[in-house]
Amino acid sequence: MIIIAFGYWLDFLNLAHLKRHGSIIPHEFTGQIDKALLSKTRDYTVETTKFGILSSVFNNAVFLVFILVLLNIYNTWIASLNVSFILTGLVFFLVMTYAETVISIPFSLYSTFKIENKYGFNTMTAKLWIADTLKSLFISTILLGLLISAGLFIVQKSHDWWWLWVWSFFLAFSIFMMYISPYVIEPLFHKFTPIEDEKLEAGVRDLMNKVGIRVSRVFTMDASKRTKHTNAYFTGIGKVKRIVLYDTLIEKMDYDEIMSILAHEAGHWKKKHILKSIIITEAIALVVIYVAFHLMQSNVLLEIFHIETESFFAKLIILGFIGSIVSFPLSPLFNWYSRKNEKVADIYSYELTGNKESMISALVKLSKDNLSNLHPHPLYALFHYSHPPVLERIRNIRNYKV
Repeated sequence: MIIIAFGYWLDFLNLAHLKRHGSIIPHEFTGQIDKALLSKTRDYTVETTKFGILSSVFNNAVFLVFILVLLNIYNTWIASLNVSFILTGLVFFLVMTYAETVISIPFSLYSTFKIENKYGFNTMTAKLWIADTLKSLFISTILLGLLISAGLFIVQKSHDWWWLWVWSFFLAFSIFMMYISPYVIEPLFHKFTPIEDEKLEAGVRDLMNKVGIRVSRVFTMDASKRTKHTNAYFTGIGKVKRIVLYDTLIEKMDYDEIMSILAHEAGHWKKKHILKSIIITEAIALVVIYVAFHLMQSNVLLEIFHIETESFFAKLIILGFIGSIVSFPLSPLFNWYSRKNEKVADIYSYELTGNKESMISALVKLSKDNLSNLHPHPLYALFHYSHPPVLERIRNIRNYKV
């Protein structure tokens, strides 16, 4: 409860900081943003934060009731089905997944069709929202079903070493998904077409050749069917990449700004940030699953939470609950590492393009177009920002000297 209360305190601290400073136009945005847009940005941050608190309070309350009161009942019912170990696990986790999806629907609808509509971001129709939700549920059922079945099969076959083999399988599966997701899953939700601007495509290829990235294709994605937010990203693994630009990004950014954004992404690849992050994440995951393996050898967790029927699956849920509490205080460390990499990628963008102003103007546009909070409280940013606040990024780029 202390961790949860601290998280909400950070939210209110950030809102109070915004109330004091939110009407100030930063020097870096002089001439780029007016009082009306700044007020809209502040209102958007306040509304999304308050809604986030409301949904979080509800979800936390539901989960606490479930784990403290209903888990024993649910676990006993699942055990009474008297089916195989793997099938029991599938029912146990898939039913929970479906329940979570149903509970989240009202919040998703309000966020999409009320808040995002109000601030001019949402372009999604109700029909498209329903289609996306059903497709997501279908895909998650298949993938989760495969992971659960394979993971529990390993647990059955290797009682003493399943922690290592499950970790290895999940690692292999995640790498496999990096390969197939751009070609199998992403096209189920978005239409990808080769960019028509020949100058832009040639510029992207030349830029990537400078850092040794072989680009298979450069695509534009029909993001405008769902949102007016802007973005660009790399997909694929290894030396061959696909570059995807939101159609909203191409519409709002000029040539040099797009090059600066892509040079930033190339910086992550050149500096091996993604590879290092995967290694760190998987190393932590290995330690976590090893500790979980030993904790699950006894029934102490079941006794603490008054679970009457012994259950491998109930232990996993309890460990997940404890893990979420333990990991929250570590979030500043992980965010610090991420922000450090973002700063390096920003500088690399300038070194690659030789153009500070385009990266700065791109950051200004991204902040304006996405109504990003220009005045986050430093402590809130410490716990929640994986990227440096935009003013810090702009100042770092502007003050950088070769």
